[in-house]
Amino acid sequence: MNTLGRHLLLELKNCNLEVLNDVDFLKRCLHDAAEQIGATVVNECFYEFSPHGVSGVLLISESHLCIHTWPEYGYAAVDIFTCGDSVEPELAIKPLVEKLGSKNPSCIELKRGILQNNRVICELK
Repeated sequence: MNTLGRHLLLELKNCNLEVLNDVDFLKRCLHDAAEQIGATVVNECFYEFSPHGVSGVLLISESHLCIHTWPEYGYAAVDIFTCGDSVEPELAIKPLVEKLGSKNPSCIELKRGILQNNRVICELK
């Protein structure tokens, strides 16, 4: 079955608390991840919350990478959404887990834009 995109949802629990509030470190992590998967970065936006937490997104030619952190819970949510066959999003998982120091990671993959007979199927109930 053909799809338009792959969406990896990383649940990173029990992370290193210090890095979850370091916007420069998190930017580097996402840029490194984009490079590792073979993506082309076209823009970025990061925001530091007060008193803690960071949200950030890298817009890539192939879609996006984003992160949202809750240092007070040792948790980070990372999305890697890619379209096409030119990138390998799964290559970013292990390095991100290691850099954020997650001791309890998990990942779910969603197939986005499932194609059947050259049309997008979408049923809402």
